[in-house]
Amino acid sequence: MNLSRRTVLIAAASTAAGLVPGLPGTASAAPRASAAAADPAAAGDLQPYASYWYPDSLPSGSPGTGITWRSLKEWRADSDADLAFNAASVPLAARFTPTPANSTARSGQARIQSLVSFAPTAGNPSQGAATADYYALTHWAYIDELVFWGGSSGEGLILAPNAPVVDAAHRHGVPVLGNVFLPPTLYGGQLQWTLDLVQKDSGGRYPLAAQLVAVAEAYGFDGWFVNAETGGGNTALAADMLGFLHELKDLGAARGQRVTWYDAMTANGSVSWQGALNDQNEGFFQEADSMFVDFRWSSGTLAASGTKAEELGRSRYELWAGIDVEAHGTGTFVNWDAIVPTKAAHTVSVGFYRPEWTRNHLPASRTPGDFHAADDLFWTGPSLDPSQPDTSASWRAPALIVADRSTVASVPFASSFNTGHGLKWYENGEVTSEAGWNHLGLQDRLPSRRWVVHTTGQRPHVTFDFADAWRGGSSVLVDGALDAPATLDLYATRLPLCTDPVVELTHRADAGSVTVELAVATAEPDSAGGAPPYVYLPVQVRPGDGWQTSTVSLSALSGTVHALGVRLTGTGTVRWRLGELAVRDKAVTPSEPTDLRVTGVDEGGLRFAWQAAPGPVRHYELHRVLPDGTRRFLGGTCQCAFYAAGLAPAPGEQVARFELRAVGELFTVSTALTTTHTW
Repeated sequence: MNLSRRTVLIAAASTAAGLVPGLPGTASAAPRASAAAADPAAAGDLQPYASYWYPDSLPSGSPGTGITWRSLKEWRADSDADLAFNAASVPLAARFTPTPANSTARSGQARIQSLVSFAPTAGNPSQGAATADYYALTHWAYIDELVFWGGSSGEGLILAPNAPVVDAAHRHGVPVLGNVFLPPTLYGGQLQWTLDLVQKDSGGRYPLAAQLVAVAEAYGFDGWFVNAETGGGNTALAADMLGFLHELKDLGAARGQRVTWYDAMTANGSVSWQGALNDQNEGFFQEADSMFVDFRWSSGTLAASGTKAEELGRSRYELWAGIDVEAHGTGTFVNWDAIVPTKAAHTVSVGFYRPEWTRNHLPASRTPGDFHAADDLFWTGPSLDPSQPDTSASWRAPALIVADRSTVASVPFASSFNTGHGLKWYENGEVTSEAGWNHLGLQDRLPSRRWVVHTTGQRPHVTFDFADAWRGGSSVLVDGALDAPATLDLYATRLPLCTDPVVELTHRADAGSVTVELAVATAEPDSAGGAPPYVYLPVQVRPGDGWQTSTVSLSALSGTVHALGVRLTGTGTVRWRLGELAVRDKAVTPSEPTDLRVTGVDEGGLRFAWQAAPGPVRHYELHRVLPDGTRRFLGGTCQCAFYAAGLAPAPGEQVARFELRAVGELFTVSTALTTTHTW
């Protein structure tokens, strides 16, 4: 294992809800932790952070600055001071697979796992931060499992994914696993921590297996990635680890959770990375839902591993062949044909280690646009069009390997193409905060095929753009010379046409004259790579500048909408923005939340809490009303608690006023609920 892989550590936080009956963690008990963990006010800092733990015993000495040492064994949901901030609230959405965008992408074979370190283990804010510089993952359509990677011997070994990551992933149908990292002794690992993890109680049960299930249940994520790399074990330890995994999987499966095992510990308890599924690790694989095969694999070991999985009655695609892209990203040499051959069935699945290279390799001056350009290259390939894959490139992008998936299957549906970070915050085309921000939980369901353009002429450039937006932090920008009509695929859908269906487009022409049509397909393409059989409906565009919302009736159509797009016709160079797309039969305004209150005050900010609005709510938005009546966006969240940082009285202001609104699926907002704070 290389040094950077072993020392990078992340943190996490997730969901709070009801407790798990019959599992540890439900009774009230004081955690063994620092005062800041039990009572954040004791540390003078109410900023909530993602959660991380040691299994039981803590290191000797004292934690470093900003680090809190906690014991998972003594965690209790009802004494977790930050649970309301860390609890994911978006359920895991069902996905469907449309006809693939190209003839090389397959369904039902290889899958893709992504191991991502979103932030350091300690000090990872629970609900985003005031910077646009963030790994705002958007290519969910190709991912089958996200691992919230991290952990360190000096901070904590067990990480719960934070709520924004889980909410965004779930909105796109991707399960998220927390990480259990028992590091090699070279990097501070202690065998005692492994022994702590697999300890048994007087009844022969594994209390920390039950604790892990309770944490995932309370935090709202989907299971655990178990990575036992601390050496010095023996066959007795291996037997205990097998028993622990069995109980973890058994308890978790009853709650929809899964377990992935990392290829490290072997049947005799030692650590010996196999780069294969074989007799040394098959017992652990059999007690898990899948296994990450270490990077030492070869063409021969993967072929043998796939065969062995099938001999065990398992799918070969439950094996993830590790590809380490942390250092070189799309420049990484990969023997692709050993994993996903182009002229034969895929051998096993793909496990990307640290694809956040797409952000991290860029200079410190990087912009959100720089990041998305690199990220699109990683996931889509150099053509930047999944329908026109570049099969000659040395980097075999996921869009060439696996069919994309979508969750857009019910009405109402809307997207403002918000990627979950931005340089400013916009509402109805107006800036309500000048500050940069990130919060993946506010990310919309995004187009899965970025960007497919059907044209007989020059292909315009299409991207998420951060210079202007209708709502959130970004819009879709189409920029280029339109010497022929160009149809942009937006969403693969399964939208049943209701009684009086309409599509609303909010758009703006920044340059050139553009005719806009809505592209709607009520059937699938005839074959992979084919264009959807669109019909084109005119979009009324009124004269003048600025954003405008056009409504298009679908009443002449019947059945199910399988695809939505736009066709643009223009002359010369065109710059056209799409700020929002909504499909509805009627507009629904959400009910307002209740009982907004300030629950904590520190030197830099306020903690807020409220009662959820009845009925469906997409998220909540908190604003401050300044003395001159200006509304300033402070933040949004899918939770019913929020910490607003960096607050100070305006000149002459004695009492600050705050407003909270519920936001619905169509981005309609409730009436405001207000509260005040005396400075």
